[in-house]
Amino acid sequence: MDRIPATPLGRLLTVGEVAERSGLAVSALHFYETKGLISSIRTRGNQRRYGRDVLRRLGIIKVAQRVGIPLSEIQAAFESLPQGRTPTTADWQKLSALWKDDLDARIRQLSLLRDHLSGCIGCGCLSVESCPLRNPGDRLGKEGSGALLLQAGR
Repeated sequence: MDRIPATPLGRLLTVGEVAERSGLAVSALHFYETKGLISSIRTRGNQRRYGRDVLRRLGIIKVAQRVGIPLSEIQAAFESLPQGRTPTTADWQKLSALWKDDLDARIRQLSLLRDHLSGCIGCGCLSVESCPLRNPGDRLGKEGSGALLLQAGR
């Protein structure tokens, strides 16, 4: 974290202001900062100050996490963005394009799960009657764990 000279802070925000504006806890901001997702500068009194661009970055983080994108993928995507400026519409299009295929695959998985949820979870183990028909001799157990019939490509 860089230190700033004792000049008017102008457009910089305190950690409390960022927390209030973003709806995130201060501890979450510190966590994201330790992960390199956002950055701050320090005053002479060693207090964190954030540029307003951090609000857009936090918005992107929240949206990406809501759809299940891991922080490691968000961090990798952020590495393609210039630091110190608000991500633009073009930046968002670039990031969202990176995640589109993964989200499409998740949507297909969730749709398949939804469509088969009331009958079985994909291996037939919830139904004694259908298990011998869908999974005779527990053949799927030899292929791996989990709901194998719900995995893509089956």
